[in-house]
Amino acid sequence: MDSLPINIDQQYDRIYRYCFMRVRHKETAEDITQETFLRYLEHPHYNSVDKTLQLLYTIAGNLCNDEFRRAKLSELPEDKAADEDIEDSVLSGFQLKQALARLSDDDREIILLRYVNEVPVNVIAKLHNMSRFALNRRIHRILGKLHEYMGKEELI
Repeated sequence: MDSLPINIDQQYDRIYRYCFMRVRHKETAEDITQETFLRYLEHPHYNSVDKTLQLLYTIAGNLCNDEFRRAKLSELPEDKAADEDIEDSVLSGFQLKQALARLSDDDREIILLRYVNEVPVNVIAKLHNMSRFALNRRIHRILGKLHEYMGKEELI
């Protein structure tokens, strides 16, 4: 065994957030998350943390893509009303949301996986078929864009 198996309970919320950020609909994200774990449990032979995380995010991403193919764009809510409370509460949160919206879907997904779900770089790199070093350069470039969009000159 390469490393200790991951705690599935800890990953459930992260997979849900990932799905929600992709589909922008609470019930749909819940359904996709449940389906992700059902499909994962059909393949219990993954013992490595990296392989397990990669499998979970691959399944979730594919299910989100399937949902977009199935649903009409107009059926997916913009979720503006639900986000207004959050946007009004913190100006920087609003600025970050606007900055994230300006990113490409792939760049936004990379940032959300890395900093919201705290997925290791090597797992994200495998999901996007790139080296860790290429991913680190891309993350640095994306963070630069975010800071530019938010009107900040220094990187965190």
